[in-house]
Amino acid sequence: MSGNTPDRLIVIDWGTSNFRAFLVDTASGDVLDSRRSASGLRALSQSEFPHYCASQTDDWREGGWVPIYLAGMVGSARGWHEAPQLELPATAADLANNVVAAPGLDNVWIVPGVKQVTPEHVDVMRGEEVQAFGALALAGTDSGDCCLPGTHSKWARLDAGRMVEFTTVMTGELYHAVRFHTLPGEPARDEAPFDEAAFRLGISRAGRPGGVMHALFEARSRHLYAGLEAGQVGSFLSGVLIGEEVHAMREARPGLDTVRLIGAASLRESYTIALDSAGIRVEAIDSDRATLAGVAAIAARHGQR
Repeated sequence: MSGNTPDRLIVIDWGTSNFRAFLVDTASGDVLDSRRSASGLRALSQSEFPHYCASQTDDWREGGWVPIYLAGMVGSARGWHEAPQLELPATAADLANNVVAAPGLDNVWIVPGVKQVTPEHVDVMRGEEVQAFGALALAGTDSGDCCLPGTHSKWARLDAGRMVEFTTVMTGELYHAVRFHTLPGEPARDEAPFDEAAFRLGISRAGRPGGVMHALFEARSRHLYAGLEAGQVGSFLSGVLIGEEVHAMREARPGLDTVRLIGAASLRESYTIALDSAGIRVEAIDSDRATLAGVAAIAARHGQR
């Protein structure tokens, strides 16, 4: 793609479980319209991606003139079309230089992910790298640490506009497994409101003798003999796992004092408590805003090629 940057842009964050599309005014960054659905990768076969994308965006595209940029798991081998995962360190310009045309629709581009492959650390990321670059752009800086909580939480470090390292922690997936498929999680099968006291109790077990495996079992023993109510067990388990995540990252990065916390408000609440408890200052950034800022920066660079 070459030429002037268009005055409108479509940004799609397409993950395993969800589809989120935004029509954006490129000059102001304002969202002119948006659409969300549960039609993530799990809901579609590979041949259905271009048709579904068209059905959601054709009325925004003005005959295909408005470009679409896709980020997230849509660029994996399980998605619409595989985009590369770039070796670190990587910049937003590197992502822009390696976007991949999505087959089946014109002027549709898939943003690549990143990977870290060293003898000590092997890790992969799709989608969160866009949010990390976008979050720092919104904060007016090109360096810092980002935490992106979720099914597979990501902790990324950027320096001078380059992502230099990241770590994936499967906190959300493990929480679901423990809550719904283990004996300690049995009392938490039903939905219950967030209980801050139980959550903080779980956080307090991070780094204690016996490790996280014992701390998770305490959900059962405390339910039996220490007054932990059934409706508190889920919050306790969440506190154990998020507390362990924060503890592990603080151990891995001793100088960590400020984190840009990128996510939906519901996730930011619990992570803010855990980070505050560890003495880490939090700067909260909404995940949609971070995605839009990151993709807009990549699209602008791609449009200048």
